[in-house]
Amino acid sequence: MAAPDLRSELDSLLLQLLRDLEELEAKRAALNARVEEGWLSLSKARYAMGAKSVGPLQYASHMEPQVCVYTSEAQDGLQKFWVMRASAQTPEELGPREAALRRRKGLTKTPEPESSPAPRDPLNWFGILVPHSLRHAQASFREGLQLAADMASLQIRIDWGRSQLRGLQGKLKHLEPESA
Repeated sequence: MAAPDLRSELDSLLLQLLRDLEELEAKRAALNARVEEGWLSLSKARYAMGAKSVGPLQYASHMEPQVCVYTSEAQDGLQKFWVMRASAQTPEELGPREAALRRRKGLTKTPEPESSPAPRDPLNWFGILVPHSLRHAQASFREGLQLAADMASLQIRIDWGRSQLRGLQGKLKHLEPESA
């Protein structure tokens, strides 16, 4: 590869890296704002309901996750993270429940409950009529979780871009002494 082609590829990679860094900084600021907003809303809910009404003593004895973080590898080898509701099924989980044929008519039996019902809303731990600030806090923390997954994917892409940039700089250093 010629030095001018290498320089143009290096420039385009550097511009992409700077765009990714700018996007990461914006997402970090948004994450900080969401977390701050969530804690502020949580403190407003504590003030409205009483300090002892919103706290660890109201947590359920058995907690189920509301969301799960999944990862996949893209075609270029980079990992991508995303957040899905825990009740949503991944494509691998979809498909027939039984491998055998079912008898349509005949014996009737009560339907079996699903092995894992949809997780309940944790806001119900604090009562039926919870203040809007508690719902707002939950929404803020959920948005923050999505931003954190986006930031992790972006950080992997930035690290990959930096390693590509170093590799191209090394190639350029080897080409320059030969041409001089």
